[in-house]
Parts: sequence; structure tokens; C-alpha cells
Amino acid sequence: MSQSQHGHDQHEGLRAGGRPGFRHRAAPGDGSAVRWLAGDHHVHTQYSADGVYRVIDQARHARAYGLDWLVITDHGGPQHSRIGVDAVHPEIVAARAELPDLLIFQGLEWNIPNAEHGTVFVSPGPNEVTVLKEFERVYDGSRMPATHTAEENEERAVAGIAYLGGQVRRRHVDAALMLANHPSHRGLDSPHELRAWRDADPSVAIGMEGAPGHQAGGIPKPHGFGGARGYYYLNPTAASFRGFPLDAYRSWGGFDWMTSTVGGLWDSMLAEGRPWWITANSDAHTVHLDHARQGPGSDFAANGRNDDPVYSPQPVVDGDFWPGFYSRTHVGATEFGYRAVMDGLRSGRVWVDHGGLVDSVDARVRVAGGPPGSGAVLGGALTARRGTPVELALEIELPTTPNWAQFVPELARVDLIRGAVTGPAADRDSFVAPRTRMIASFEVRPGDRKLSVRFDLGRVDEPYYVRLRGTDGNRSRPGLLGADVDPCGPAMDVDGDQDPWTDLWFYANPIWVFPE
Repeated sequence: MSQSQHGHDQHEGLRAGGRPGFRHRAAPGDGSAVRWLAGDHHVHTQYSADGVYRVIDQARHARAYGLDWLVITDHGGPQHSRIGVDAVHPEIVAARAELPDLLIFQGLEWNIPNAEHGTVFVSPGPNEVTVLKEFERVYDGSRMPATHTAEENEERAVAGIAYLGGQVRRRHVDAALMLANHPSHRGLDSPHELRAWRDADPSVAIGMEGAPGHQAGGIPKPHGFGGARGYYYLNPTAASFRGFPLDAYRSWGGFDWMTSTVGGLWDSMLAEGRPWWITANSDAHTVHLDHARQGPGSDFAANGRNDDPVYSPQPVVDGDFWPGFYSRTHVGATEFGYRAVMDGLRSGRVWVDHGGLVDSVDARVRVAGGPPGSGAVLGGALTARRGTPVELALEIELPTTPNWAQFVPELARVDLIRGAVTGPAADRDSFVAPRTRMIASFEVRPGDRKLSVRFDLGRVDEPYYVRLRGTDGNRSRPGLLGADVDPCGPAMDVDGDQDPWTDLWFYANPIWVFPE
């Protein structure tokens, strides 16, 4: 089911209100100035115990591979809070000066009490180090007393998010954000914890990695690591949420089970009508086929950093790509600036892709027949009188030049997913959305340079959202909840045989529709 129409819409949207009782973010009032900035919010340096590179190494590569923004997120812990937060800061400041066309945030990878990891970062300013250091000292999971119960640790995580929000309200920093990293990796991030983080302060806890880093981990031997994309090869433990199926511990087309399952956990949160966005990143520690190795004689415990990397003729076979080489998070920002990127992330103006599958995504929901440039964009909401006909207007620019693996990706299909907004979940551990399903697919003809679609969404009679995903079409299968829900979703990745370049997808954040 597809239609094609030539023309190009600018990235703009209408300010839209929402249905009372549901929290959501609207697009900017004047979206004509929105520009898409590609970035990565999960990158490690020698200030992580398992890191190799200097800050400037990661930053130079990120810029060379087309990124506009980057977050340095070294692992939290005693050495990092005691030494690393302070010590890495001058290197970040120096990298900002050397690369003024790359926005470099300072952050950290939070050991979330009783859960997995998360990216935490703040806007640059005189207090960025102070706020990050105090947050880590008080709220990092490595600092929790051994006598704490799981419930006490969960409460501490919520308090940490509230602390960050308080720092913004007191104007110690302009903005602070938190995103859950690789949420299904070990099954530790239970649905009620995700909801609790979001509800603690939705201006801070804004979402999760839709796709984990470590995507090169799936390259088959002998050319690669021969493992799993994202290192998603674990099984549940006593600490894992007991409700998750075994399928949750594997990646699906390189994406996390929470995101890739239509009608699954991500949709169950969106069905509440509240913001919860997805991203993608590199989680770069050691880059596949690079020649760098951790500095010999490094004493991380004493110094809070590893020595500068050394280089050898023999390349390293590992699981990571450079920032921007494979995974990209595209943020609609009103200008090139730190606050604008954080505002775009918070507002959900985000789409993500692997391998350069598409060049741009302009999606909006508008009153049927509305003028180009009208309507609600990604992360936004359209409010319309009950009975008003509305439509999806979609413009996707397709790549014409090779990606970093030196081939031109070919988008084969775009899927439209719709879910009813039913309000807060009665069960905070629910991870299904029974009224969400794929409603249409739009095929791309070989050789096309653009996909243009106008799709009739019908008359507004209830609150709902729509979201998009696309694929190169190489690996598809019916979704986990059945072919009537998702007839052609991503296939489960197979350990040891997961070449990431032969299974490419993009995902976009939702757009809501509310009747008035």
C-alpha cells in the first residue's frame, strides 16, 4: 500500500496542544529553522577501565565520520568520581577548541542502582564538572551500601534523576539528560523501573537506546569477533526481571527487543501518551580493525585513567565501530548549539539509522490536504476536532553515495505502526500494547532517490500515535506477537553470524494525534 508524489517539505511543524491528562512534547512553533544534527551519546575513552582512546581520538573520528555532536561517557565508579570527572574535563575543553564544528558534551555512564547502565550528561558551563561529580558520588550504583534492598536501590535511582532535575531548576546547569543504555542486555531494567525513571522527571529521563552499540560484535569469524550485535548473548540471572522472555536477551536486526517488538515494551509506554524516546550509538571502547591498544603498564586503579594508546602493525579484532561510522542519532535542532541538541532530544525530534540507510526523514501528521510544512513532526502531537480527516506526509531522501563500508545502501520498505493511547498502565510491569500493530508498508523502487508518501489516517476519533521503521529488506519475519500484529518485522540475530552491514534498519520516534 503506497503512493508516490514528488515535492519536498521543509522540517517544520505547528505547535500543537494535547489531550488533558497526557504529557507529551510538541514541535517548535516555527520549525522552519530545524536542522538535523547527527550524534552519538555513548562513547568511552582512556578514563574508562576498559577504554583505550584519548578524548581527541574519539572526537576527531566522530567529526571525520560526519557527526555534529558527541557525548563522552566514561564508566562511573569510585575512580571516575574521585579522579576521572575532573581529569577528563580539560581534555574535553581542548577538544572543543580544536573542533568547533563538533559539539562535545561531558557526561558519564551511570551504574543505575538495581539496574543496567545509563548515559547522563549536562550542558557545558561552569558547574558541569561539579554536578556530574556530586551526582556520581551520591547516586552511582557502585556507591550503594551492600545492605540496601532492591527497593532501596530503585528509590536511589529515582532520587538521582530528581537530583539532576533540581540542578536545572536551581540553574546550576542549563539542562541535564539521562538515557537508559542497552536496556535488555542483562534483563535488569524492569518495566516499572523504566516508568519510575521517566516519571521522576520527564525533562531529564527521556528514553533509551533503541539499538545498542558494539554492532561490530556480530561480524562473523574469521573477519570479525564472531559474537553478537550489541554483545546481546546473555541469559537471565537471579537479578533479571522474571517476566521477560528469552527473546528479550537477543538483538533483532541490531535493535533491542524492547524497541523492535511491535506491541512490546516501548509501545506499552507510548500507549500511555507520555514521552519515551529511542536513540542509537556506538558505545565505542575498542574499534574493530583499528591498530590501537591500551597503553602498557596502565594502572587504572591508581590513576583513574589508562596510559595513552600504543599502535601496532596488527589490527585488533573487536566489537566496536567509530562514532558515526555505523550508528547515528539524528536530532532536529533549531540551531547548532548544545542547548538546541538537548532540547531536540528532549522533544523527541529524533530518528536513528544504521549504515547510512537513509539520508533524511521528514515525517509529519497533519489535517488532510494541509499545506507543505504543516502538521506535527517527530515527537510532537496534533490536536484536531473529532471527525477531522488527517494524513501522514512522509519524505525520505535516499543515499546516492557509498557509506563507510563503501557501498550504497538500498532502502526496500518503510513500515507504518499505529497504537492507541489508552492511558497509564494499570500494571507498571506491563510490556505489551494490545492495540498497536503495523498498518501499512511502503515499498521503494530500485533506483529511486526519494520516497514520497501521503497516507490517509482516517478521521480522528480517539487518541493514538504513529511511528515508522524502514529496512533494506534482507532479513524479515513475522513479529513476536504474531503476523496479524507485525507481518514483516526484524528477524532475531544469530550468534556468530550477524554481519551488521547486511541487515540495516532505521526507526523514528512517534507522532501523537489527540481529538478535542
